[in-house]
Amino acid sequence: DKSGEFVTYVLPESDYRGYIFRENSVSGISKEVLKYLNDDFDMIVVLGSETNHPEGVPAGVNTPVRNQVEGIGSSLFNSSSAFGSEGELNCIIYMPRISSINNGPFLHEITHMWANRGFITTNTGGHWGYSSAGGQLGGFDTIEDLGSNTYQGITAGRGFGTFANGGNRIPYSNVELYLMGLIPENELESIQMVINPAPGSAFGQFTANEIKTFTPAELIEMNGKRVPSYENSQREYKILTVILSSETELEESEKEDAITRLQDFFKQGEPSRSSNNFWTATREKAIIINKIDASSIK
Repeated sequence: DKSGEFVTYVLPESDYRGYIFRENSVSGISKEVLKYLNDDFDMIVVLGSETNHPEGVPAGVNTPVRNQVEGIGSSLFNSSSAFGSEGELNCIIYMPRISSINNGPFLHEITHMWANRGFITTNTGGHWGYSSAGGQLGGFDTIEDLGSNTYQGITAGRGFGTFANGGNRIPYSNVELYLMGLIPENELESIQMVINPAPGSAFGQFTANEIKTFTPAELIEMNGKRVPSYENSQREYKILTVILSSETELEESEKEDAITRLQDFFKQGEPSRSSNNFWTATREKAIIINKIDASSIK
């Protein structure tokens, strides 16, 4: 697009539906666009141009491409060649609607580049579950003992989700910032883990046999130190936005809506369309650049 905010990938209807309903691998998209653009993007976000959320399709999916960070619970790996990359691309995020940029789960899916890849073990794989990691991947901030092995978990003044906590409503949590390399290990906080949890009768309530606390030292001992460390971690990322369209180019109104949403999400300033954008969610510690300029084009 002339704005430099995104590229549109126009597809036959059958191929478009295949990507929307996740019958086709997103590697097909990355391989195609990286034929024409340089391999200098940390992330690719693929957006469908659906108005309503397609039934049976996740609100968002993060497909890992490589991991070069130690101490976050994941082994090192590099599958970039299978995605048309020569080693720069870390992940591909898919969301079927453009509105998901500001409504969520965009912040959530970005978090999956670092978490929860096994940093703590939960009963909700890849997320924070019943723990005090309370952030974009679920979990609570604080916990209230209601008696009789019943507890109330609270995040941002209300109950909590085990997979997520309401779109872009809340910023990244302490442990999420640590895993992203945005705070040093001496700022990492203890995490409470619920043993054998079961949902209760109200939002955020649960029963449990035990609540165990892991100190920062124990968490680091279990996973190893983060490498790169806080002092050497990446603070600036580059993302390529690809919007899928069926048969024809996007309407001008759709383009304008996408541009406004993307600029709001990636700007270094308070967002107008949601509670948080990437800059505010990181507590102003990191930025993502979403611009395609002449240097990006082969």
